[in-house]
Amino acid sequence: MEINNTSPSISADLEPGNFRLVVVWALRTLDKSDFFSPSGLRAPEYAHFSEADRLGMLEASKNMFQYGYDNYMKYAFPEDELDPIHCTGRGPDHDKPDNININDVLGGYSLTLVESLGTLAVMGNSSEFKRAVQLVIDHVSFNKNSTVQVFEATIRVLGGLLSAHLMIIDPQQKLGNMTLPDYDNELLEMAHDLASRLLPAFSNTATGIPFPRVSLDKGVPWNSINETCTSGAGTLVLEFGVLSRLLNDPVYEAVSRRAVNNLWRLRSNVTGLLGNIVNIQTGEWSGPMSGLGAGIDSFFEYLLKAYILFGDASDLKKFNESYETIKFHMRRGRPQCNYGTGNIPLYVNVNMKTGETVNTWIDALQAAWSAVQVLNGDLEEAICSHALYYAIWRRYSALPERYNWQLKAPDVRFYPLRPELVESTYFLYRATKNPFYLHVGRDILESIDAHTKEKCGYCTIHDVHTKELEDRMESFFLSETCKYLYLVRDGQPS
Repeated sequence: MEINNTSPSISADLEPGNFRLVVVWALRTLDKSDFFSPSGLRAPEYAHFSEADRLGMLEASKNMFQYGYDNYMKYAFPEDELDPIHCTGRGPDHDKPDNININDVLGGYSLTLVESLGTLAVMGNSSEFKRAVQLVIDHVSFNKNSTVQVFEATIRVLGGLLSAHLMIIDPQQKLGNMTLPDYDNELLEMAHDLASRLLPAFSNTATGIPFPRVSLDKGVPWNSINETCTSGAGTLVLEFGVLSRLLNDPVYEAVSRRAVNNLWRLRSNVTGLLGNIVNIQTGEWSGPMSGLGAGIDSFFEYLLKAYILFGDASDLKKFNESYETIKFHMRRGRPQCNYGTGNIPLYVNVNMKTGETVNTWIDALQAAWSAVQVLNGDLEEAICSHALYYAIWRRYSALPERYNWQLKAPDVRFYPLRPELVESTYFLYRATKNPFYLHVGRDILESIDAHTKEKCGYCTIHDVHTKELEDRMESFFLSETCKYLYLVRDGQPS
């Protein structure tokens, strides 16, 4: 999406020096000492990124993806994920059905391969893309006794299948020749099958807001809870909407939009905010915390992206109202991003009914908010939002799952190779063409390579202080983190 913003203050902020000053502010917000050497960010080399460096880092990001992908295919396929220390595959935990950390995501459907299809195409590896598509067609089935989270199955598996299908049938083939000679819409049929198995989640709810989980072969489990998070219920429109249009069947988009509209009706009549956990039968909020992190983050993202993709003005209206409400109730810090006194702006977690701050932490998923702000054309705010998270990254060479902004220390210390900060770095580089963000991308890539690379892949960091590792490479590392690391430098430097 092209950003057209001629505001004088925005234009001034695009000067390379101002980007560095924002990050210096963020570093000093975290620690008043010079431990991070913020003056190093003023070095002249941050204003430039040579073509040789760009090509070198482009190759490094491809190599990172290839190392993880090749090891997944060698040691884990057709399982869902790779355990990179013990070089083995990981699937659903059938012995412990309540292990939702595993079972919400892993459904026994070769998750990492399905999610990696798009990255293979984006990196131009047409031969492996075609081979991988055929493997998915031949080996992946959804007729399984697996109970999965509707949200995760939608954004990861349904989205992966639909994206690859669209790349195959694209008449322009902008990514290279991704066509398969004998392709007969098999991925679309698989997506249809999966979505049909997710549909029971929308039945028998008094609000039209879906149950959080379904069994792929039996529907909603008999002991399903009646609570779901706002993201889980309200972040389905893109995938369900695309499927409806490809099938010429309005059902899938209709149920996903009904969930969004009914969530919207439940927002506070005092603040206009939504909470993060709702009862799907009563419509009451059991989780009144409102923020931009886990449980609610992607609800706002999908409102804006749904408008961009489908052009429905009601989506934009909801987003614009949400954006103003968020800035009014959640934003703390100095009024302007790049000048004035006070701390760098920060979006905090608040009570949806009062707007009062409810805790002193932010989480890693909130790092994607900068990308949403870029899409909305609010570059000055995006720069500040991103700078704070990059400052945290510089402290730990990783992004802790939760960071306490009052104590200036992690509340939750693990980093599972999440993509959100890289995604925002990519969006800011595309919007500004400022080479500073190429340096940020390289810093992130080198940190991941230095601290998480193991014998058979890349590991979750268990503790950002000690860099102790966990034996798990989540599928989104290849499908998103590596992809955005590649894309952030896939273009000519300014």
